[in-house]
Formats: sequence, structure tokens, C-alpha cells
Amino acid sequence: MTEHEPVVDLQLDRAHSARIYDYMLGGKTNFLADRMAAGSVLGVFPAALVAARINREFMHRATRHLAGAGLRQFLDIGTGIPTPPNLHEIAQRTAPDARIVYTDNDPIVLAHAAALLRGTPQGRTAYVPADVTEPAGILSAPQLLETLDLTRPVALSLNALMHFVTDDGRDRAHAVVETLKAALPSGSTLAMTHATADHSPDTMNRILGIYREAGTELQFRTHAEFLRFFDGWELLDPGVTLSHQWRPDCPEDATHVTDAEAACYAAVARKP
Repeated sequence: MTEHEPVVDLQLDRAHSARIYDYMLGGKTNFLADRMAAGSVLGVFPAALVAARINREFMHRATRHLAGAGLRQFLDIGTGIPTPPNLHEIAQRTAPDARIVYTDNDPIVLAHAAALLRGTPQGRTAYVPADVTEPAGILSAPQLLETLDLTRPVALSLNALMHFVTDDGRDRAHAVVETLKAALPSGSTLAMTHATADHSPDTMNRILGIYREAGTELQFRTHAEFLRFFDGWELLDPGVTLSHQWRPDCPEDATHVTDAEAACYAAVARKP
């Protein structure tokens, strides 16, 4: 660190959503405050560990499918702490020449971003410190423009992200996603998951309170509100499902978790 470089306060004494999620995934980048908050969540929602992990598994399956279908450019917004395997590792196993741009607004993620840049020699990975609520800044970032060609199809990934964008009466989350979609050419895709209170409203409302006490506002959305994120694009089969039900690797994987335990919608769509 140079003498001119600012010192970033990672607030290790306060619970943080990225580190809570890392703990749920079995990662090691978490601290006592994060584990205590995770324990509070588990106290009201014992399936939280399952929900986090099946959400992550959806990302793996969707990425494998899209790479296998010929996508070679991936934009992962709201990356989170790099708990392996990361999106570039999954994509480049199928397509070593795949190019991936990660973005996040969190200094905790930035501190670990080097782990996101270890891709294949044939491909390329880059990291953009940016906030999804300012999509124009993401789309114009030099790191992105040097890595991705926005005239060719891009696989946009918004996994477990948009429930951290509250609408505040302005339909803000949908406006952000529409801006990102509009910037991508025909053949691009959107893979997305989003937490919902549709199947267990009392439990999920208690989780809202736990995160609020940790300093993070959440907004869970209904099936109809989630479906709106894909307006104008063609949903891939099987459409909107719970996260574990989207093209499971084994048929039994779609039945070993209840809807209330999954608590997260998932879908992939293609721009006509």
C-alpha cells in the first residue's frame, strides 16, 4: 500500500451480508459478527444453509449450460466474496477462451478480487469495483470494455443480488435491470436468482429484521415481480422455478428441498 492509498475500514466487528453468505457457503472469509448474524438467521430459518448452497449450484448449472450453448462472454454483477468454484472456473472448464467480468461495490470483495482473476491463459477475467444501482458506470468501465465486446452476446448474471436493491417507491430494481438488458445485443442472456417470501412470509419477514439490524436492507419479491425482470426476453425451459428446480443435474435434486426451504426464484432468459 502506498502512502497515498486510502485505508479501507472493513468493519470486521459488524456483520456483513457478503461474509454471512460466505459462511453459509462454507467459506472462510467471515468473522464472529458474521457467524452470530448467520446463527440468528438459522434460528428462524434452519434451511438457510441449504438455500444458499442450492442458489450457488444454480449459478454453476446455468453457467455450464450457457457456455455449452456457445456463450463466451460473461458479466457477473454482485459477485460477492470469491468462494470457489467461481463463475469463471465453471465457464472456462467448458470454454477455456471464455471472458468474464466481475463487479461488486464492496471493499471486502475488492480485497479478495485477486482470486477472481486466475483464469485460463486462453480466456480473460477482469474486476470492476462498481454498484449495480449505477449500471451506466458498469457498462462504461474501462476494465469491462477492454474485456468484453458489447456488440456480441453477453451472459449477464445477477445471482442473489437484486433483493439487496430496494425500490423505495420508485421501482428502482426493475429500472436497473432494464438498463443493463438494453445495453446487450441479441443473443445475450440473463441468469438470475432472487429471494422470495411467497412460501414462508412470517419466517422471511423475520429475516428482513435480522439483516436490518446488521445494517442491510432487503426487499423480497413475489413470483410476478421476479418474472417482470425478464420482460421482452425469451425464458429458457423450464421458465421461472425455485432455484433447485432449474435443470437439476439429477431428477431427485428437484424434490429433496421444499419450496419454503429454497425461498429463491431462478430463471434464465435470452434476448431475441
